[in-house]
Formats: sequence, structure tokens, C-alpha cells
Amino acid sequence: MRARRARSGLIARVHPLVTARAVDRAFDYAVPAELADRVAAGSIVRVPLGSREVDGVVDSLDEPAGDERLKPLIDVTGRVPLPLLELAGWIAEQTASTMARAIALVIPPRPPRRALRAVESQTAGDRVVTLTDVQQRAVDECLAAIEDGSHEVLLHGVTGSGKTEVYLRVIEEALGRDRGAIVLVPEIALTPQTASRFEARFGETVAVLHSALTPARRGEAHRRIAAGEARVVVGARSAIFAAMPDLGVIVVDEEHDTSYKHESDPRYDARRVAAKRARLEGALVIYGSATPRPESWHGIAQRIELPGRVGGELPAVELVDLRRDGGYPLTRPLRDALGEIEDTGGRAILLQNRRGSASAIHCRSCARSWRCPRCDVSLSLHGSARLVCHHCGYEERVPRACPACGSVDLTRIGSGTRAVEEELAERYPALEVLRLDADVAARAGEPEATLARFRESRRAVLVGTQLVAKGHDVPGVTLAAVLDAETGMAVPDFRAEERTFALLTQLAGRPGRPGDPRGRVLIQAWDPGSRVVELAARHAVGEFLEGELERRRELGYPPFARIVRLLVAAPVPRTAAEVAEVLADAARPALGGDQLLGPAPLHRLRDRARSHLLVKTSEPRRAAAVFRGLLRDLSADLRRAHATAVVDVDPQSFG
Repeated sequence: MRARRARSGLIARVHPLVTARAVDRAFDYAVPAELADRVAAGSIVRVPLGSREVDGVVDSLDEPAGDERLKPLIDVTGRVPLPLLELAGWIAEQTASTMARAIALVIPPRPPRRALRAVESQTAGDRVVTLTDVQQRAVDECLAAIEDGSHEVLLHGVTGSGKTEVYLRVIEEALGRDRGAIVLVPEIALTPQTASRFEARFGETVAVLHSALTPARRGEAHRRIAAGEARVVVGARSAIFAAMPDLGVIVVDEEHDTSYKHESDPRYDARRVAAKRARLEGALVIYGSATPRPESWHGIAQRIELPGRVGGELPAVELVDLRRDGGYPLTRPLRDALGEIEDTGGRAILLQNRRGSASAIHCRSCARSWRCPRCDVSLSLHGSARLVCHHCGYEERVPRACPACGSVDLTRIGSGTRAVEEELAERYPALEVLRLDADVAARAGEPEATLARFRESRRAVLVGTQLVAKGHDVPGVTLAAVLDAETGMAVPDFRAEERTFALLTQLAGRPGRPGDPRGRVLIQAWDPGSRVVELAARHAVGEFLEGELERRRELGYPPFARIVRLLVAAPVPRTAAEVAEVLADAARPALGGDQLLGPAPLHRLRDRARSHLLVKTSEPRRAAAVFRGLLRDLSADLRRAHATAVVDVDPQSFG
């Protein structure tokens, strides 16, 4: 039993950093006199909780109201800046999460105990850039927005229009005013040139944050940021929580990318978090994209446009009708274009948004297909010997014969990245064929190694999933091709057309960068006349977004309503359905005029049957609070049924 210490006469209200919902509240503790000078709102403290000691964060300090006998604080170990503490409270409320989980996002890792060995910089020298008139106007408008106290602008322009240089100039001005900057990129490993551009411009004042850093390196980076040594942070979505003093500018590059949504509790969207943090700290958020989201196009009042490429033109786009040309996945026009690269040199990027060798195998005799025993999905063929589930990782060997009828007449359905890689290697022996998909990216040192080989090769073709379209600035790309434009359309998601359009448009911007030939783009489609394909071929971003907004207005989808999703999972389908029905019946009276859809069953995943509810609402916080209260009240029933239920505000996928 710890001896009682003299009190300072203050009470600290503390959120224990315990993730169980049973302790999702603040507790009062006495402040010992020897800690009084070190304790303030935002202090990270050590406190007794039951029979153990845990970390916590001080929410507020107050005078005692009476003769209260409270346990004392044990120690003070750090500090969370007040804007980040307020941000954590907002995240907990907005995402229906716990305060402990939200605070965990903003607590920096501990710095290393001893100095780390310096890492040799691989950054090339900064390149001298003369702004075009359009870029200079964009910089001026961003700076004027800062002066006016605005908090967000949308910077949109075609790929290669010079958005990064605009970011650099605005941040340069902010640094001159003693204000820091945070630059968010969708996936730091896929955009190494972004970090290198900022390091080349701003040198040692840049801190790069990403998941591949060791805990010691990450702790040192956060120490440098908090101490004011690093004034520019470049990183993926979690970098939005960097404790940057005097934050002035936040850049959200490729703001359309779904990677900004965190898919585990708390299910925050870094784009919304950036907007909230900017308001708390008087900063400006610059959302940049060649293909903005409809939500941003509609909701951000100030748009800044970069209408043309710097030093070049957009590549010509040709549509190939898969119904007429044949030869799927490599049609005649694509084979001819690749043959020209094999003869004369150059680089090509091929997008096939399906990994593996085939999407499924099928028995021609009895129509049996091979499905995952844990998930309600087909197994995909990888190579010639493995069938793999892309959801849970289950594997089995490819059978020699059908176990149902004994037939050896087994056929492949569809074509994945590995099958395309193999066909390219066989057909074009003089080309270096590289593949970039989730299977490759999971290996150590990837995807950087594959992209480096692609940049260095004189004759190369890079085939991959959507990873190949994510912001790579590779010189010498003269051909980009989409092998099957409709792959992403066959999903029950109101964002399917938006994502397909963005993917096609982003890939179409890879060839013909400044200093290169104009380049060529081939889009292979089963219906080349479809709205999405035809508009992507014309780079008609504004026209697509206006049409998409009109459709969503009629259907009541974002941005004209917000969506809150409740996902239930249980061992058997009947339990999942019954739990979802109980939750729907209980929630409906409390949701008022909000539209509740469902429950509806989903495919089984990792041996768990699933069902979900969707709420269309103008008050997502209220709807989330309704579900949060129900889950708290029914927690014992959920445990007895071995069921789980999670709330997701603004879900980005519905699978």
C-alpha cells in the first residue's frame, strides 16, 4: 500500500488510458504538493486504478468541493498539448470510440534514452523551379487564405500540374512566419519522391513519420517535432497527430485516397481530423488532388485550379473495346504498343486491379468452384499450385481433379497481375517485367525496390493493382494501360463510380511528364461508352463531379447526408441477423427522422457471419451516440451471444 502524500489542495480529473468501455470515464485524484507545479491539463500521469497502476491524461484541475478522500496521483511523465487533447475528445465523440483510445492517438512515443546513429541521407539536391503564372496565383491565393483566417482550400489540377511546388512555396512562407507544417500523403512507402522533395527543399528541419521506422526512430522524430527542431512533418495519416508547435499549414495530398480512413477503433478520417485541427490551431488545410472527392468539391468553398500541365500536355487517351478487339487481357493495340517499347526503349505501366494468376478456378464438367471455408468468397489462383483467400489468407493446393466429379477439366476464370506478368515475360523477352501488388508490397524493402528498378531500366513494364497509379513521378513513361476498366464497378458501393473514375484518371496522368514525349494511354473496357470511362478518357473531372453530385443529391448520399454504419458479427448467420434486428428495433425510435436501412446480411468473413445497418443522417454525432449507448447497455448480451458490434461514421467501404 503506497503511503499517503501531502495534498496541494487540487483535484485532477484524469482519463485512465484503459481501452475497456467499462472504464470509459474520467476519475478524480488528489494532487500531491510535490507534483502541483508539474501538473496541468494535458499532463500524462501515473495513477492507481483498482489494484494496479496505469497511465492517464489530466482533463482538468479543480478545487475540492468538500472533504473528499481521493487517491493521489503517483507521478507526472509527460504532456499532451491542449489542442491535441481537445482533438482527442472530438474524435472520441465523432467516432463513437472511447476517450482512452482517442487519447492514445495523440500521445507521442517516448524518445530514445541515448543518441541515435545518424542515417545517411539519400536525398538529391533541390531543383530550381520557376513558377508559372498559374502556380504563382495559386500560392498567392493560399497565402491570402491564411491572412483572412480561412481554414481550408481545395487545390485541384491535372496530374503533373505542379501542386507539390505550390505546397513547397506556401510552407516556405509559413516557416518564414515561424509557423510549422504537416504534409499528409496516402501511403509514405508509395510516394518516396514526396518526402525527398521536401527534404531537398527544407533539409534537416523535415521529420518523416511512417510505420517502417523503429520505435526509437519514431520517438526521436516526435521529440524533434515537439522541441521545435523539425518544423515540417511528412507522413501518412497518423502524422496529423504530430505535436507541432505553432502549426500553420496542413497539406492533404491526394485527398481522394481512401487510405486516409483508419479502419480500426477509433475509425477516424484524417481528412476530417485535419479540418478540425486547423480550426483549433488557426491553421490552413490545403486539400490537393487531380480527382477530388465529391464531398470536397461540394463542401470546400474556396477552390484553386491548376488547369494545365507544367511543361507538357496531357497524354492522348485511346479506348479499346474488349468485345471487339479480343485477346484479353492483352489486346492487339496494347501488344503493338508494348512491342514498340521493346524495340525502341521506354517504360510502360499496366493496371490490372486484381492480383494473383486468376480470380477463380472452375470445373467445366460439374460447375464446382473453389471457395474459402472461412469466408464467402472464391479462392484466387496464385501461380500454378496455390489457391488463396484474399480476405483471411487461407491457402490450399490446386487439385489435380475435381473432388466432386473426378474431372480434370479445370479452367481459370479472369486474369490477375501474376498471370499478366507471366504472359508479358513470355511474349516480350527483351522487356524487364516488374509486378507491384499487395503480394509484392508485403516483402521487406518493397515497394521501393521495385519502383527503383523500374526507374533505372531502359526497357521495362510495370504491371500491378491500384498501387501503380498512386502518385509515382517516374520519367520516361511513354505508355499507360488499364486492362479492364470495369473491374471496380461490380461492387455494391455508391462510391464505385467515383473510385473507378479516379483510378482511370490518375493512371492516365502517368505518361508524358515534363521532358518526356507526350505519351499514350490505352483504356480497355467492355463498355467504352459508359459515363465513367468516357469522362475519364477526356480528363473531364469537373463534369464527372457535377454529375456525381446530382446523382447523390437525388439518392440522399454524401455529401448531402452523412452515413453511420453498425456492423454486427457472430459465429452463425442467425445470431448475427437477430442481434442486428434487435439493435435496429431499439435504435429506430431514438433516431427521429433519420433514415435507417437494414439490417442486411454480408458475406461471411474469417468464420464470422455478418450483418449491418446504415443510417443516413444530418447529425452523425447523435446517431453514433445512439448506437454507442445501445452497445453499452447490451454489452452483456453481446458477450453471451459471442457477437461483436462496431460503429463506423462515414464508412469508406461496405464489404
